[in-house]
Amino acid sequence: MTTLTPILSKHWDADRSWSMATYQANGGYTALRTALGTDPADLITQIKDSGLRGRGGAGFPTGMKWGFLPAPDGGPRYLVVNADESEPGTCKDIPLMMATPHQLVEGVIITAYAIGCHHAFIYLRGEVVHVYRRLLQAVQEAYDAGLLGSDVGGSGFQLDVTVHAGAGAYICGEETALLDSLEGRRGQPRLKPPFPAVEGLYARPTVVNNVESIASVPQIVGRGADWFKEMGTERSTGFGLFSLSGHVQHPGQYEAPLGITLRELLEMAGGIREGHELKFWTPGGSSTPLFTAEHLDVPLDYESVAKAGSMLGTRALQIFDDSVCVVRAITRWAEFYKHESCGKCTPCREGTSWLVQVLQRIESGRGSAEDLDTLLDVCDNILGRAFCALGDGATSTITSGITQFRAEFEAHLNGAGCPFDPAAATLFDSRRVTDAAGTVGA
Repeated sequence: MTTLTPILSKHWDADRSWSMATYQANGGYTALRTALGTDPADLITQIKDSGLRGRGGAGFPTGMKWGFLPAPDGGPRYLVVNADESEPGTCKDIPLMMATPHQLVEGVIITAYAIGCHHAFIYLRGEVVHVYRRLLQAVQEAYDAGLLGSDVGGSGFQLDVTVHAGAGAYICGEETALLDSLEGRRGQPRLKPPFPAVEGLYARPTVVNNVESIASVPQIVGRGADWFKEMGTERSTGFGLFSLSGHVQHPGQYEAPLGITLRELLEMAGGIREGHELKFWTPGGSSTPLFTAEHLDVPLDYESVAKAGSMLGTRALQIFDDSVCVVRAITRWAEFYKHESCGKCTPCREGTSWLVQVLQRIESGRGSAEDLDTLLDVCDNILGRAFCALGDGATSTITSGITQFRAEFEAHLNGAGCPFDPAAATLFDSRRVTDAAGTVGA
């Protein structure tokens, strides 16, 4: 059985874990001192050698992304941290920033030094005001300690960090839409190429990385690329935060090497809630094709999950037991993607709307057998034709759901309606309780 590897989460439960004092007491900012005494090109090579892949979903090699920046031309270049965690089920970056924001700040400084950036941005989802305030506090502490500003750690390196709160659009998790939003425009994806590494923020070379990716950098710099490669698999090296939610006894963050299986994680999490069995789950959030109990032993690394027909994504493991109607769950996800579509391209703008209409018709028992073919046809006209990955993500659970649970879809048709009781699937105690006002409800 694979054991947990608490590295990023090791001190989340420490007293005032978010403070600089606690972070430094546990070895924080020692990697920064090492980095400032290292040639920037060697730092990039070290990240490449570690095999660190982007932890935001796509899994692109982090060091390679840094290496795509063109040669310095005397103008500015930027680092942008994508902290706009917004997808249903994805909940790893926000607890990381809440518990130990200085891990991210140290990673930002090291990364900026490595790529020759003098102004970095952390783009955060605006609704999480508590996290926004904590990041602002951490950045200010770094300034006060001389770790940000005109002379970082006495090295002569200059770096400013801006924490920017977005307005709450899921589409801004797409890196080019994020850049447009950061520039003060409506957040919509840009046509690529040019890619951000060539023409990103303010039309200048830009690196965009996920929170967990950047927070992992100090660990690699401090302990070495070989240490990082000892964990995970040959092509998916290192550790990662696996977010278990839904019908498990102990939901939460489980930090483990890539390649661990859901069966192992469920054992650590106490298993499925009592009296029920696993029905389906998402390996990487609501934009990834569904897995079932048949996939319990699929190694959770990029290659194995892709080979099994899904994507590792953000490692947001949403667990659904046999009380859940798969049609209902997929419909709720589709409603989310319809609402969050930026409307820029026709396949996504119109397609997500049609998907919701047809799914709602099926769920309510007003659908027909032809509706299943219509769903697949609309998905086919979205997949690969949308301006960004939002459209593709909106189709993933639908096509995989019909493939694996077609009989359940058919059970809803022709006036039959949903055969499942929504109350049985709730995560909350259904016993009668008394609220604060003294009224009694279910």
